[in-house]
Amino acid sequence: AAVRPYVITRGRAGSSREALPLETLVVASGSALPPHLQPEYRRIAEFCQGLLSVAEVAAHLGQPPAVVQVLLADLIDWGHIVARPPIRVAKRKRADLDLLRKVLDGLESKL
Repeated sequence: AAVRPYVITRGRAGSSREALPLETLVVASGSALPPHLQPEYRRIAEFCQGLLSVAEVAAHLGQPPAVVQVLLADLIDWGHIVARPPIRVAKRKRADLDLLRKVLDGLESKL
């Protein structure tokens, strides 16, 4: 039987931490899971034997990303999952834009 998302998260819509961006990479820490954990936590730990994004974990679990973000935050707080934040896009510098314009201008002059 299907379990409602609010039952899985015990009625929580958020966690003790900021919501994990969907592109955040997560991986199991290798620590042993306590036997009392609910099945969704165990499944997440199994999926995360290799690096997966939060979005991929949600797809594998078949649950909305918001639910998976709560469960992952719990597992991170308990030390069973390690999160690697997404790589931020480098800030563009004016010099970079000027160089790109010069390259484009040079290419256009060759045509």
